[in-house]
Amino acid sequence: METTPSLLIYLAYLALGYLIGSLPFAVIVSRLFGLADPRSFGSGNPGATNVLRTGNKVAAVLTLLGDAAKGWLAMYVSGKVGAGGTAIAWVGLAAFLGHLFPVFLRFKGGKGVATAIGVLIGLDGVIALGAALTWVATAALTRYSSLAALVAACVAPVLALARHGLGAVSVVVGIMCLLLIVRHKANIVRLIEGTEGRIGGEKTT
Repeated sequence: METTPSLLIYLAYLALGYLIGSLPFAVIVSRLFGLADPRSFGSGNPGATNVLRTGNKVAAVLTLLGDAAKGWLAMYVSGKVGAGGTAIAWVGLAAFLGHLFPVFLRFKGGKGVATAIGVLIGLDGVIALGAALTWVATAALTRYSSLAALVAACVAPVLALARHGLGAVSVVVGIMCLLLIVRHKANIVRLIEGTEGRIGGEKTT
């Protein structure tokens, strides 16, 4: 039976998740590979898609894996130190918010697609798989990373509701996906205008 943690313990879990989520893998990996700071070119977004614009696919993949892993890791660690199922779900959201508003980058972070996938893995592998396949299919068909993220963000809450009803998992997934859409506001405008960059374009040194 899941016990209800005290407020201070709950806040400690959330702080742990936020700090793990704040780790800026795009910046860390770019520095390790001697690449330009991803905030200085392209979309200015510290994420895997922008790192890919350097032409270094290995760095982009490592960024993607790091950003996804931290979402899952925050939930795994919190579970190991005593958090229950509901608390773990909210820790996942805290990690996601850490990526969006990282303390290590003066609260100017990425858009959260990879981290959201990591959180979904921690919540429910089926939802994560459904969202990931939606992203891959849309990206393959259109070569728009932003459009793929938006379509996946619409699919994930539907899957969450179908599998979990109106519980903590569905609420967390819904909040994440809403924030993902908001973070892609500029991309939505560029998609409408036909000026959005495609995957593999805009290489920089």
